[in-house]
Amino acid sequence: MTPPLPSHQQDIVRGIALRSAGVAFFALMSAAMKLAGNHGAGPVEMVFFRAAVGIPAILAWLWMTDGVGTIRTKRPGAHIFRSLIGLASLGLLFQSLVLLPLADAVAIGFSAPAFATILSAVFLREHVGLHRWAAVAIGFLGVVVVARPGGSDLPLAGVVIAIAAAFANAAVNVTVREMGATESAGAIIFWFFVSVFVASAIAMPFFTGRHDAMTWWLLLAGGLTGTGAQLCMTRALQAAPVAALVPFDYAQIVWAALLGWLIWSAVPGASTLAGAGLIAASGLYTVWREQRLRRASAATLG
Repeated sequence: MTPPLPSHQQDIVRGIALRSAGVAFFALMSAAMKLAGNHGAGPVEMVFFRAAVGIPAILAWLWMTDGVGTIRTKRPGAHIFRSLIGLASLGLLFQSLVLLPLADAVAIGFSAPAFATILSAVFLREHVGLHRWAAVAIGFLGVVVVARPGGSDLPLAGVVIAIAAAFANAAVNVTVREMGATESAGAIIFWFFVSVFVASAIAMPFFTGRHDAMTWWLLLAGGLTGTGAQLCMTRALQAAPVAALVPFDYAQIVWAALLGWLIWSAVPGASTLAGAGLIAASGLYTVWREQRLRRASAATLG
């Protein structure tokens, strides 16, 4: 009989399983929203369904874990600022999914850690050494390889919007990192969904159109899978350290390529695969380097 794993290893295994499920859900959300966009749905409608489905799910999650009382905040202005950036990030992401092949949009989106490194150095005054700057350069090189400026059949607008979405996502991550010193994860997630729901609900009458039943079902599916992804990702971080989980995020590129082939018969080209590999290498090296420096710092203090 195989002996059971120690409890901390069981937590890591559970965290990896949850993270992997979250990655699969994110890929399914992207595919559902892209299909809805192919049927005429716009980014405002996608954002609305993403938030509308998310609010009750987040409330249920809080009620079963830390309690709904954790949504109290003393920094409403910070939540509004974070929500505005997050709203831009979501809208740009969904628009990029409509304009680009799924694998290309997802690959470019993974350049967010490179942007986050730059923003952290500028706004949080974090020290960024030569190794991390090299990783940033490799990440941006990967974006260039995917986009192939001057020699690509990808629409320029789609590439620009995907890069803008990655930048906005990086800004969200940096903002959340700063807010995390005083705000709970539950409050940050809940008020983001509420703010996005209110903003998109106000905009819906001006940007929504008449769709067939399939389009509305696709939007609902996108909201459900996106919410499932958020919950799995959050629970994974409660079970295992970030360094153990981040490598599995890049499986989303594989999922995107598979779904793109199954649904749209789109086969990623060599440049997409090579660029995605560079972007993934950049992100993974950054995580490894940060963990190494953190251990070295802890050993020095100890």
